[in-house]
Amino acid sequence: MLQSVPPSWRDALAPALGTPQARQLGGFLQAEEAAGKRIYPPRGTRLAALELTPLDAVKVVILGQDPYHGPGQAHGLCFSVQRGVRVPPSLVNIYKELESDLGLPRPAHGNLEAWARQGVLLLNNALTVEDGQAGSHAGKGWEAITDAAVAAVAAKPQPCVFLLWGSHAKKKALAVPGLAQSHHLVLTAPHPSPLSAHAGFLGCRHFSQANAFLEAQGRGAIDWRV
Repeated sequence: MLQSVPPSWRDALAPALGTPQARQLGGFLQAEEAAGKRIYPPRGTRLAALELTPLDAVKVVILGQDPYHGPGQAHGLCFSVQRGVRVPPSLVNIYKELESDLGLPRPAHGNLEAWARQGVLLLNNALTVEDGQAGSHAGKGWEAITDAAVAAVAAKPQPCVFLLWGSHAKKKALAVPGLAQSHHLVLTAPHPSPLSAHAGFLGCRHFSQANAFLEAQGRGAIDWRV
């Protein structure tokens, strides 16, 4: 699998890819597909978050749990869907917060590649899922790889912003030793899903805070328009 990892991430992820959990991942995915199960996102897009956002370009980290499990939705970036697919409820709330915080009109599509190309790492905890089975690939080996990716960003000397929405994202990122006391900006809020967005995600103003921090650090703001 190391050969399929984008070059900028290989050194950081090589130790994780050598763990038993990561070595078992390839066999698990092959067996699932051989059994006729439909896996999302399709081959060739599963590492899109790392491909579109090289390690040295990361400015912001947003963490998701696992890919969307409906046909045609997932394409390797957390919270993002392909153009032409209905914008999912959590992303609708993210767009509501962008509108409230930065005055940006709500986009008609849910493709967030424009963020990724500016240095926003849109990383899920597990990078695959079975059709219709949310969380089905949790604990199958992806975590060793994505934990290493988060730790690699935390180790960067350049200040970054971690936007941690929901308990799962907070647990994953704050497991990195020293992150909360580091030179990075760590912002937390409830998950943007309809079940929790009104408990503090809406109104959190994370986007303006992230841009103010990045500009103060001389790293340049993110254009959050998509």
